[in-house]
Amino acid sequence: MTEIICIVCPKGCHLKVDEDFTVTGNDCARGEEYGRDELENPLRVVTSTVRIKGAAHRRCPVKTKSAIPKRFIFDAMQLLNAVELTSPIEEGHVVIDDVCGTGIPFVTTRSL
Repeated sequence: MTEIICIVCPKGCHLKVDEDFTVTGNDCARGEEYGRDELENPLRVVTSTVRIKGAAHRRCPVKTKSAIPKRFIFDAMQLLNAVELTSPIEEGHVVIDDVCGTGIPFVTTRSL
């Protein structure tokens, strides 16, 4: 039995998920789905920054456009280490097209 705290809504239900992926402790259906997904294939949106030349700030914030499998987070961060943008950059600019073969891009979250 695995115990996790649901992060889908502000309630923070204490979920218990057994080996058959049966979820208890949730107050809504979204919690049940989250508990099952968290054990089978945990996903996260990755946020970070990359270097940028010619802008008022030295770093530009970026994030994955949607959640990627948690097991790819460190590899995704390594990809960002090699990126250096040149100003001007618009919010939503694709920095990396395909993060670790997921088909999900890293995009900028601010215009600089």
